[in-house]
Amino acid sequence: MSTINHLFENNRKWAEKIKAEQPSFFAELSRQQNPEYLWIGCSDSRVPANELLGMAPGEVFVHRNIANQVIHTDLNCLSVIHFAVEILKVKHIIICGHYGCGGIGAALDGKQHGLIDHWLRHIKDIYRFHQEKLDAVTNMQEKSNLLCELNVIEQVAHICDASMIQKAWQDGQELSVHGLVYKLHDGVLKDLKVSVSGLERTY
Repeated sequence: MSTINHLFENNRKWAEKIKAEQPSFFAELSRQQNPEYLWIGCSDSRVPANELLGMAPGEVFVHRNIANQVIHTDLNCLSVIHFAVEILKVKHIIICGHYGCGGIGAALDGKQHGLIDHWLRHIKDIYRFHQEKLDAVTNMQEKSNLLCELNVIEQVAHICDASMIQKAWQDGQELSVHGLVYKLHDGVLKDLKVSVSGLERTY
């Protein structure tokens, strides 16, 4: 039977390194979390939120799912957003997709994938909303990249329409929603310029 003993060893070395650099780090971290950012990203193992933002544990509240979706029947995601906005009072919500996303690719390939097809239905709906624009792109990588961006933009809209976000803005809470895409080939984030900071959208 395979074991995960190497993970415990990795964890021990990581904790010792942190304590050597900042002796009080874990004591302070254990007392509270006070992040300014909620990150909603893809479950893809190549897109680690804290690391690519250059932030330490405790600085980013994170939710991840296949293809970084915000679906109004997903109580898990909605509960994370509610906790982040109502309790933690985050100031920024970041929706981050990434080029080369397997969920986007599966939504495009026309094949049957089993249970995940129900989840991918939402991405296929986005394709349908933008079919003329997407069908005009013949290169499959470019088509996938465009759908990745359109998906992020749609999820920004979904968050902005959520009741807890609407209430936060009505109450004057400082809160912005941003749409980004992560480029796996160079590790750089792309701003899709769809940030929203109040009830009136600018895009």
